[in-house]
Amino acid sequence: MGYLTTHFRVVGALLVREMATRFGSKPGGYVWALLDPAAHILLMTVIFRAIARAPALGTSFALFFATGYIAFQFYQAMTGYLNAAVKANKALLSYPNVAPIDTIVARFILQMGTTSLVAFIVLGTIVASMRVDTDIHWPSILEAIGLACLFGLGVAMVNCVLFLKYPLYEQVFGIVNRPLFLISGVFFLPDSIPAPYRDLVLINPLVHIVMGFRQGFYPEYRAVGLNMNYVYGIAFLTLFAGMLIFTLSRKTLRNE
Repeated sequence: MGYLTTHFRVVGALLVREMATRFGSKPGGYVWALLDPAAHILLMTVIFRAIARAPALGTSFALFFATGYIAFQFYQAMTGYLNAAVKANKALLSYPNVAPIDTIVARFILQMGTTSLVAFIVLGTIVASMRVDTDIHWPSILEAIGLACLFGLGVAMVNCVLFLKYPLYEQVFGIVNRPLFLISGVFFLPDSIPAPYRDLVLINPLVHIVMGFRQGFYPEYRAVGLNMNYVYGIAFLTLFAGMLIFTLSRKTLRNE
């Protein structure tokens, strides 16, 4: 009980510190966290509206790209922020009450809250500005968000250890992870890809997360090939591997 109380207090203090460091030092603070995805969605909407008559789904380009981009961001932003959680708080690990896992938990809570707030404001604004009623299915949306965050958490916990032990791996991960934005269904529907390329695209679990998230906004979307059980398996297997590697390497994380 005493350990849990200390853990909660440390995570709370780290959370306040992370918020001050990340948003407090910039003019506008949280406004930039909102403007960045809004600018991306606006840019994609303008470009694709110029080259296509209608989006791949529904009638709103903005809603189509926003549902893809924000669903992907729940994974991408999570891994990008958590990968450096231990390294960025290295000096604090000299205090015996601060454990490496505390830095991960604090950043996980902050990133999940930030992306959820941005998603609520951006998607809420787009839906409110549309002239047609949108039937939102919250279970599909929340399921996709939860799995994206858990998958990102597992990948980040593995990376925290491997980035410290093998600096070359950090470069390799950056190269491999960068094209994911282009092949995760943000710009297109996997259903429209002919076989056997569609089967290759569906190996990527982020494609299923984007499809599941979109089903929450487009009830008529059949999402051929969607397999959330596959995403559950990948997400929890990655999280288990991350927790195992992170726990076995806690001395390395604290001392290196």
